[in-house]
Amino acid sequence: NSLHFSSHLPPRRSPKKPRTHSPSPPRRAHLLCSAEVQRKRPMEQFRDGDHVRLRSREYGTYLHADEDGHGVSLHHRRASMNAAWVVHVYEPPEAPVPYLLLHSAAYGRYLAATNVEAPQGHHWCRVEQRGCDQPEVDLIPWLAIRTEFGDAVYLDHFHGGCLRANWNTSVSVDVDDPDNPSPTTLWVVEPIPATRRMPRLPLPPPACLRPPFNHDAVLSREITYVWPNVEGALVNHNVFVFRGRSVYQLRHELAWRLEVDVSHLAMCLPTRYGRFFPLVVDLPRNQQALIVVVDFAGTPAHAALRYADVDAA
Repeated sequence: NSLHFSSHLPPRRSPKKPRTHSPSPPRRAHLLCSAEVQRKRPMEQFRDGDHVRLRSREYGTYLHADEDGHGVSLHHRRASMNAAWVVHVYEPPEAPVPYLLLHSAAYGRYLAATNVEAPQGHHWCRVEQRGCDQPEVDLIPWLAIRTEFGDAVYLDHFHGGCLRANWNTSVSVDVDDPDNPSPTTLWVVEPIPATRRMPRLPLPPPACLRPPFNHDAVLSREITYVWPNVEGALVNHNVFVFRGRSVYQLRHELAWRLEVDVSHLAMCLPTRYGRFFPLVVDLPRNQQALIVVVDFAGTPAHAALRYADVDAA
């Protein structure tokens, strides 16, 4: 039996409370930008497949995918895979403009504006990471709106509102006054160079930090690993239970199971629409099952892998 990765949108669902308005197209470009700025395509800063960071222009902090694989927050750390986002330009045939999807380069989960009210003291709706298997596909499209502040953009959501950096480390989506926009909704786009070289995987914790002293080590999850046949089709798969979060140990476990040299093996996770990205960080701090796609050295899929060089200046 073969595994199937869907490339189709699930049925659209209407937004739930606290959103009470209908989806509407983003509304800022004609109000905030001069004619010269409007002629520049906002998506120029988001090329499909590239890696970027998003830095709050107001606070200087970076948008991070949290280690639990669920939350999104702001941190000063720049040289981190958790601060890297992969650009996915999505052009549905019925849309007048392409939409921007951003998935974490660490965990492959998409930046989403949820229907959940933000914590008390913050604004409107919570922002989270959403997996490729979750049906609320209308929570993940954004539109980048060029501003007159150079490389800064507004990120308007499909259902209205824009991405906002809050005063501490939280992020939300808020309805902003287009005539008087908040500086907390400005994001500087920093491109991250790509490299063909796999970064060094983080080492597993030393023996003294294993159970019962290391709570992460007692986490377990089901891993479905998939590998190609001689024609390159992903038709082979198997399942096992993996304990802990160590990506280093997971790679060695898969090499042992597949009877290959560990240096000849790369691991990928699926995102939406049949795309894959390399797994190079420890697994998220949860027990959710994962599908891991194995690429072998010498294959076209392995040669096509690109990694975010987060340590580059």
